[in-house]
Amino acid sequence: MKPDDPAIGRLEEALGYRFQSRELLAAALTHRSYASENPASDHYERLEFLGDAVLELSATRYLYDNYPDATEGEMAKVRASVVSEAALAVLARLMGIPEALRLGKGEEQTGGREKDSILSDVVESVLAVIFLEAGFETAEAVVHGQWGPLIDERAAAPGRRDYKTRLQEQLARRGDLPEYVTTESGPQHAKTFTARVGVGGRFIGSGTGTSKKRAEQAAAQEGLSAIERGDA
Repeated sequence: MKPDDPAIGRLEEALGYRFQSRELLAAALTHRSYASENPASDHYERLEFLGDAVLELSATRYLYDNYPDATEGEMAKVRASVVSEAALAVLARLMGIPEALRLGKGEEQTGGREKDSILSDVVESVLAVIFLEAGFETAEAVVHGQWGPLIDERAAAPGRRDYKTRLQEQLARRGDLPEYVTTESGPQHAKTFTARVGVGGRFIGSGTGTSKKRAEQAAAQEGLSAIERGDA
């Protein structure tokens, strides 16, 4: 792995962190299959074990600090959803991890570069490297930067239903239903979604996000505000 590897540069840019040890980072990005074919190489499994703990604690602290009204059960559900294999794999793709992976020939041929199980493991191993190099505070800051928006979305105001549900309930009392129109723009790897919500042919809110769900939640939040102001 070369210091000027473009894939590493993209990963560092996405994380907002420059790695100090290329050797340690190489291990974090190396699957067991590659290490088996290249005995001098280490693989990510021990790092993944450490990174899992760093991620769990960082996400827990974010929830504890930012959602003082959330119950233990609510925080546990949100945390489980943002550290799930599927959620980590999505973030891994956004970080450019698939391009940086080192896989054995067999794993490469069977699509290992796109397997959620591998991508989620590598996200955790990369976090472990940051922790080992720069300490918990830096690793936690990376987690909050990368996972914060997702945690906020899943939390959707602790103890309360999400904005879409709340808007639907508000309008149902009037005998109305919300109608969403969502569009997308930008390249495949970095799409932006724009949603507008209307009622009775009149738009009452709009929002943008990195997913259709986030955009619609933002639009619903604006729509709720309009109703509370008496503008809708």
